[in-house]
Amino acid sequence: MRGGLIVTGGGRGIGASVARLAAEQGYAVCVNYRRDERAATAVVGAIAAAGGRATAVRADVSSEDEVRALFVTAERALGPIAGLVNNAGITGPIGRFADSDPDIWRSVLETNVVGSMLCAREAVRRFLPVGGGAIVNLSSVAATTGAAGEYVHYAASKAAIDAFTVGLAREVADSGIRVNAVAPGSTLTDIHAAAGEPGRPARVRERIPMRRLAEPDEIAATIMWLFSEEASYVTGAVLRVAGGF
Repeated sequence: MRGGLIVTGGGRGIGASVARLAAEQGYAVCVNYRRDERAATAVVGAIAAAGGRATAVRADVSSEDEVRALFVTAERALGPIAGLVNNAGITGPIGRFADSDPDIWRSVLETNVVGSMLCAREAVRRFLPVGGGAIVNLSSVAATTGAAGEYVHYAASKAAIDAFTVGLAREVADSGIRVNAVAPGSTLTDIHAAAGEPGRPARVRERIPMRRLAEPDEIAATIMWLFSEEASYVTGAVLRVAGGF
């Protein structure tokens, strides 16, 4: 067993793919969720059926108290935490910035940025005494494209994740802790429907040089590579997985 791995937003989409792959690779997985308990427990059930160890833990990553409780509960269930995947994130509705709602901006920033920071801080506090651990943050190609006309507030949140990844990686590198990010392009998950446009994959497909969207398992494979020994000298990287976009 490789130790415990917390995957925030692990009940659906990319997070669920990461959780399943991590369990296949020998991690004991904490599947974090905020609302969809059924999806999270289904992922845990699938992992258990395949012979792995997993637990589902509800927590809102934007709450300091709930994040602290998430880590304590995960440790009690799975043992020491060896890794964190900061996957939980929201976009808010698709639309022009001039028409957007500041309450949505705040919600996106609280979940995507503050939530990732709170979780990373809890992880680092556990990794420092043992001299090792790894974090992978979920960024997006929107951090560099800007997502004009769609959700520039979301793009801004992911640009913050890029800067946070580089800064934290450099701060803890000499403590044996690696921090990286994966920046997916458009991926076949329910994030498009949640943003109010379930048909968005068809609309954006032709913009992508490879002329297709990513499957969640493709993003998960890249994330898990960053936890592997093959990536032992990789830290502070923001790895684009976007079909050439």
